[in-house]
Amino acid sequence: MAAVQGGLVDASEEKDIKTEPSSDGCGNNDTNDARPLSTSPGSNAPGGNAKTSSGSTEEQQTLLAVLQFLKKNNLTESVEILRREAGLPEDSLDLKGSDSSGASSGGSAGGVDGVGVDASALLSRVTVSSSAGVQAPMKTSGEDQPDVNVVLSAYSQQGDPALYETYYSGLKRFIETVLDCHRAELSQVFYPLFVHMYLELVYNNHENEAKSFFEKFSGDQECYYEEDLRVLSSLTKKEHMRGNETLLDFRTSKFVLRISRDSYQLLKRHLQERQNNQIWNIIQEHLYIDIFDGMPRSKSQIDAMSGSLAGEAKRDANKSKVYYGLLKEPEIELPLDDEDEEAENEEGKPKKKKPKKDSMGSKSKKQDPNAPSQTRIPLPELKDSDKLDKIMYMKEATKRIRLGPETLPSICFYSFLNAYQGLTAVDLTDDSSLIAGGFADSTVRVWCVTPKKLRKVKSAADLNLIDKESDDVLERIMDEKTASESKILYGHSGPVYGISFSPDRNYLLSSSEDGTVRLWSLQTFTCLVGYKGHNYPVWDTQFSPHGYYFVSGGHDRVARLWATDHYQPLRMFAGHLADITCTRFHPNSNYVATGSSDRTIRLWDVLTGNCVRIFTGHKGPIHALAFSPNGKFLASGATDGRVLLWDIGHGLMIGELKGHTDTIYALRFSRDGEILASGSMDNTVRLWDSMKAFDDLETDDFTAATGHIHLQDNSQELLLGTYMSKSTPVIHLHFTRRNLLLAAGAYNP
Repeated sequence: MAAVQGGLVDASEEKDIKTEPSSDGCGNNDTNDARPLSTSPGSNAPGGNAKTSSGSTEEQQTLLAVLQFLKKNNLTESVEILRREAGLPEDSLDLKGSDSSGASSGGSAGGVDGVGVDASALLSRVTVSSSAGVQAPMKTSGEDQPDVNVVLSAYSQQGDPALYETYYSGLKRFIETVLDCHRAELSQVFYPLFVHMYLELVYNNHENEAKSFFEKFSGDQECYYEEDLRVLSSLTKKEHMRGNETLLDFRTSKFVLRISRDSYQLLKRHLQERQNNQIWNIIQEHLYIDIFDGMPRSKSQIDAMSGSLAGEAKRDANKSKVYYGLLKEPEIELPLDDEDEEAENEEGKPKKKKPKKDSMGSKSKKQDPNAPSQTRIPLPELKDSDKLDKIMYMKEATKRIRLGPETLPSICFYSFLNAYQGLTAVDLTDDSSLIAGGFADSTVRVWCVTPKKLRKVKSAADLNLIDKESDDVLERIMDEKTASESKILYGHSGPVYGISFSPDRNYLLSSSEDGTVRLWSLQTFTCLVGYKGHNYPVWDTQFSPHGYYFVSGGHDRVARLWATDHYQPLRMFAGHLADITCTRFHPNSNYVATGSSDRTIRLWDVLTGNCVRIFTGHKGPIHALAFSPNGKFLASGATDGRVLLWDIGHGLMIGELKGHTDTIYALRFSRDGEILASGSMDNTVRLWDSMKAFDDLETDDFTAATGHIHLQDNSQELLLGTYMSKSTPVIHLHFTRRNLLLAAGAYNP
């Protein structure tokens, strides 16, 4: 693989090779361990190691910027010491010239096309390479302005505004006349070039030229960038650019294009012949071209992977090892049912039960080669109550219906009436005994689905009177006077957007617009902890399948991993370029998936905090994620109405399910993974044959090396059924332990 940013640089342009803000293709900003950021792949490009008499050009620029900063703050003694040690002449600090002035006498402050660079621009450049990779995706209060100044410095010192349309039109004509096999790949450069050329015009106060440029070429862009272009069209003055999140996104993340070597050579030759430095500077500064050897990709292959805010994922981003296997289940003896005791004599009982236990435990007896070690991350030990629950789960599993195309599940729909569009989140416990709803009026409501009513624990005075040695002590501690079918939890000061039950059903998490995540006790129905780390609304939260850990994500673009007994996050996952809209734990609790408004899905390693997978292909914000029960696959749903299927091990898209006509808010695999259910704002639940989708895959056909994927358009073959509600959008789905499908939503009259 070649990672080209500067392949077209000649001797006169060697001065302007820069470091890339992010440390690797995965957005691992090392927020957790503060390792230094690496330089860009482009630093290995031709001309990347050009030296002057006293070190590389880039080092000199950095040094001069630091000296200028010290001088500005009247630290003259420090300036002299540093200047002497670096061996710079005394007049090397005369950098106050305007954009049109020449470089300093040291010849080290060269800019684009030989135009001089002032000290503030240099200092900005230093700031970009050292901090933008960490700070820019993370919008924290009080730190917006420095980031914006860094961003804007990139758009100064530009060429003749009248030629922008000529440059762009020339490139467009060239790409439209190349061979069909190259046209689709080279057309990918249109969008990022259009955005950056427009922003340069706006920043340099060429409003009329910018408006004309936008009107002339915005219609040529792909339809899935429509929303981004709408935001961009509102940036018509230099003042509008300050504090604008969209601008920060475009500037601080290089737009990734995956292009075959032949197509790239064509583009390079064309720009060299035309000496089109304006476009090449943008490509070098703002694009990351990921070159592969082999046949160019077709339009459909490119479209399948395109659409995210920062282009495709670099191939290196999806190459690290992921332990997607399941952890070995603990050995638990399955006790005998009362019916069996009556039916069998004492000698017959063990013989009858042993095969049943083996059938349940056979999968987990051998350690999965793809599974992480049991001790890779510390997990809570099983309590006696957890073991009893496991036994109940195993008993239920023996009565589970095996689903398939011939045996579809029954669906039970819970409609929330009189919610007046105020229902914002729903969750059910694993054993399907409790259902909770988060509402726009800041409340959380919990209902009991079984005939058993919800009761609080008795007061401390009453608890002292109880015989703690009695067998039914757990029943005795509950106060029958408080029994009711539902409970309301008050505490948030904004709409509740995410809720999640703990696996042991003792706790409930809720996340809100007020920036907090709250942990509620389902014994006392009171708030135990308020976790404060997010500064903006928290859109989603979810408990780990093993309890203890939970994840949250929101408007600040950073997902946080928490433990219930720590009031500060254990990990911060930074890398998304827009709001994190949904979060999901992998079944083995070692990984967390996050879906975002930047139209990407990222998989994060809980142990290291690193991003190990980036999936691109959705054309709208992602609102639903679901892991298959075996941990090998991930399904995602978005506002584009498509369900995409991903192979986690290979890091590739393996399927596309089309049929929904509105945003998909709920996805869930059946307990054995044979069926995928999807729920949407189009008031339907659809069932898909996930086993067929996964079984049709030939692992040998994966050509990750060249970035090719061949998606079959077989949505209709995989669709097993569509079930409409009267007027109720589906916002949650849940399979019971026996594979009955439960759906939930608020009736919308």
